[in-house]
Amino acid sequence: MSDCLTDTDTDTDTDTDTPATTTDSPAPARAVAAAEPAIWSRNFRYWFTARSAGLLSWAMLPVAVSAGLVGSGRGLDTAGYAMAFLVGPFAGLVLFGGVLADRFTARRMMIVADLANLAAHVLLAVLFLHGIDHLWQLYALLAVAGTANALFQPGASSTVPLIARDVQGANGVLRTSEAITGLGGPALAGVLVGFGSTGWVMAISALAYATSASCLFALRLGKVPAPPAGDGLWRNLVVGWREFRARSWLWGVILIWMFYAVLAWGPQLSLAAGLIVPRYGATAFGLVNCALGAGTVVGGLIAIRWKPVRPLAAGAVAMFAYPLYPLALALDAPVWLLAAAQVCVGAGIGVWGVMWATSVQTQVPGEVLNRVHAYEVAGSVGLYPIGSALAGPATHAFGTTSVLLAGLAVSVLSAAALLLARPIRTLTRIPDRAVPDRAVPDPI
Repeated sequence: MSDCLTDTDTDTDTDTDTPATTTDSPAPARAVAAAEPAIWSRNFRYWFTARSAGLLSWAMLPVAVSAGLVGSGRGLDTAGYAMAFLVGPFAGLVLFGGVLADRFTARRMMIVADLANLAAHVLLAVLFLHGIDHLWQLYALLAVAGTANALFQPGASSTVPLIARDVQGANGVLRTSEAITGLGGPALAGVLVGFGSTGWVMAISALAYATSASCLFALRLGKVPAPPAGDGLWRNLVVGWREFRARSWLWGVILIWMFYAVLAWGPQLSLAAGLIVPRYGATAFGLVNCALGAGTVVGGLIAIRWKPVRPLAAGAVAMFAYPLYPLALALDAPVWLLAAAQVCVGAGIGVWGVMWATSVQTQVPGEVLNRVHAYEVAGSVGLYPIGSALAGPATHAFGTTSVLLAGLAVSVLSAAALLLARPIRTLTRIPDRAVPDRAVPDPI
């Protein structure tokens, strides 16, 4: 984690990313020297540090804000509104983040996003340490954080092919880091809020974003593909949509995932909490969710080495593990069995996530990758809140067990649909290739 502060490599290249006007590259351009390691190059170490720091801060934020508001006497409705102001701008603006990342380069937009998050978290620290007199100040700062993440997220996908020759292995490492920070972030936030205050959590988060911005500034990527000069914002969005729609394997997965998010993934967390907490306690619920993160780490580690010829088909097979958890919940399984099911689910999700990310990053041309990734995020994640919101009414109308079994059936059908769809099933992996020469250096 110290790579952003000191670097002992002999690499003295000073290239920085500058948009090129290439429009016909078959896959994202890579700016990694062929002599460098397949994964742990100088650039990848900087990126790994930046991404891990940002993910840790993002994982801490909801827990810290919610706990801080409730602990200060604010109602649960205030905490709910706060999360809406955090997530809403992200969902609404991520498409524009993709356009801006393609036009001005992902690295620049991610640095801007980190600096905006740094400023927002410093002000959040002051706000919580001083005391919240006006809720609109909190909501405004959370909206800034959500907007910053909408600017950052599209570039997170297109950066990986630029810094690692082994794109799938790099995604496996990053998926493992994401799982670990997803486990540790909320726990760390909870401990810090318990022993100190939310303000200090915000200060630590600000330091994490400063670390991320510093590491991103140290990246040397050379020229990267960009849209033709002169195209407007809406034209860029339209081109991104056309590229997304032109790939049946891509929109096919997102279409299946939309049903899965609303009917299976979205309702599951609240349904599980409603069953586990009254029966076994909040600690057991936390342990069961930790098991999911542990399984995701396992899946990420597996995907670093396992490189099937048909990655999406392999990932779809791994997703057949998902129904184990709702099945265990429906059968009133003991905590140890619920945890075991979650480990299997996490491993399946980890493998699928790496196979999917690698396929998108290597199959989509670099000059439209950020926009296509933005459409992917909006379609796959955007409907999750709907499924979560419908969990309560559906439970009241049909009963918890019925909703769980419906989600189980949908998850099985979703994995089967991924395998039955020929464009998804037959998509072949692009092997690791030698990396083209670096571009002529350009100033940031």
